[in-house]
Amino acid sequence: MKKIDLYISRKFILTFFMSLLLIIGIVIIFDISEKIGYFVKNNAPLKAVIFDYYLNFIPYFVNMFSPLFVFITVIFFTSRMAANSEIIAILSGGISYRRMLMPYVFCAALIALLSLVLNLYVIPNSNATRIEFESKYVKTSSTTVRNIHYQTAPGQYVYIESFSRWNNTGYRFTIEDVRDGRLVKKVSAESAVWDSTAAGWKLRKVFTRYYSEGLSDRVEFRENIDTVIALTIKDLFNNEKTVETLPIKDLNDLIRTQAMRGDSNAMYAKIEKNRRYALPFSAIILTIMGVSLSSRKKRGGIGWNIGIGIALAFSYILFLRFSEMFVYTDTLPPGIALWIPNVLFAVVAAVLYRLAPK
Repeated sequence: MKKIDLYISRKFILTFFMSLLLIIGIVIIFDISEKIGYFVKNNAPLKAVIFDYYLNFIPYFVNMFSPLFVFITVIFFTSRMAANSEIIAILSGGISYRRMLMPYVFCAALIALLSLVLNLYVIPNSNATRIEFESKYVKTSSTTVRNIHYQTAPGQYVYIESFSRWNNTGYRFTIEDVRDGRLVKKVSAESAVWDSTAAGWKLRKVFTRYYSEGLSDRVEFRENIDTVIALTIKDLFNNEKTVETLPIKDLNDLIRTQAMRGDSNAMYAKIEKNRRYALPFSAIILTIMGVSLSSRKKRGGIGWNIGIGIALAFSYILFLRFSEMFVYTDTLPPGIALWIPNVLFAVVAAVLYRLAPK
């Protein structure tokens, strides 16, 4: 590395972390003002608020928006360099625009790599503590789910009309076994209680019907039956919050399991997986775009560049959220929809990069 590389890298990293501290402070103040009523109403302990919530909220927030912080950071300090004629001095010294961009890309790649590691392995564990706190002291989650359809194993289908977390009981519980496209057995229970000790279900008032190819079907009735199937209470309440708490290996296992079951909630896990990869990569794209926008000296100082940078940063968030709608409406697969913003902004960054040296 040359002195100019160290100079730009130092400015990049220091400005990035200073902006993080400033924004985190502002965000925490707004978050406290929004949730203080819930904390008081639900008697949240001060220790839990600090250590369980905010110490886990900060890494989540920083990692989620780190590409945008990178973008605004690049806009800010590069505009200052341009205003002080430092960019002109660098280029006049025989350093090409492409060469000047290298320390920017290097720092952005380091931040993207750190963000990726945090996304895949570290943040999910802190999210588990944060979400548990939120469900207990901020916004309590629903205790009832209805009309549950799952394929728990090849050829085995489960239907639950309603399930209450309050007493861990499912009502109108049905298990159907299908072989070669034909229904061979159906178990219908008035209720099913989850037994955490045996990791199984206790069925009550159970009718079991065995279907034959002829007219000699057999029906049995029993007051109670214990059964073990590949379905737990946790499976019933998997949603967009649950997937945030899973490391990448567990997230992949959940996607395979939900795909086999035909679970509609599988889209949340797929969105989360692709977001974890797409978001860190965007830091490099936004860095190239930021340098290309702010490396030219403009009249009126750096205010115009910062305004454009903030506008583009929020437009990226808008595109990212909008692309998720393609998954919810089953228009595009998550692997394509979540990468659309990166592709669009990469094209914009390439155009700006070609125009910037001119």
